[in-house]
Amino acid sequence: MPPAGDFRRQRAAGIAFIGVGAVASVVLWLAVDRLTPPLAGMASLAARMVFTLKCLCAAILFSLVLGVEAVAHERLTSPAFDPSSGFATRRLELNQRYLQNTLEQSVVFAAGLFGLAAYSPSRAAMRAVGASAVVWTLARWAFWLGYHRSAAMRGLGASGMALGMILLIYVASRFGGEVAGPAGAVAPVALFVAIEAGLFWTTRPRAS
Repeated sequence: MPPAGDFRRQRAAGIAFIGVGAVASVVLWLAVDRLTPPLAGMASLAARMVFTLKCLCAAILFSLVLGVEAVAHERLTSPAFDPSSGFATRRLELNQRYLQNTLEQSVVFAAGLFGLAAYSPSRAAMRAVGASAVVWTLARWAFWLGYHRSAAMRGLGASGMALGMILLIYVASRFGGEVAGPAGAVAPVALFVAIEAGLFWTTRPRAS
């Protein structure tokens, strides 16, 4: 196992990269949301869902599909063509990890994005859907490229994961408010935060 000091240095660097990526993501999200013109024809739920589907298709194409292609191309030109051979380069392993992580995050983001569209009835509000798709896709790129530099630098793309969770929390809060008023709006947020705190506590390494 790596020395504890080395782990702490990597973690500190990772946290710094997470902060840099978060600031860049917020600035970019606000720029896209505020500077792009309002979208026409977004009054109906069906129109908003179709637009969201288009945004999601573009996001998946330029994140998940590129990961699939990166792995496929390397397998086609190396002994990794036979997956059972055990041959793997560091690049291939990292690309596979990026692919798995992006597959997981795509599910979270897709659910949150469609939920956001459901609660964005105006032309101006729907710009948030486009902004979220742009930021999430670029965050995937930052995660991917950063991972190839170091484990800590993958933190540059952590804002994409956070964005998906924020969208879901927002949707859950709005839905809870519809069902049970202000208390219902607060309850999902409080429950999620409490579970997160519990996970932080229970997953800490214990001394053997």
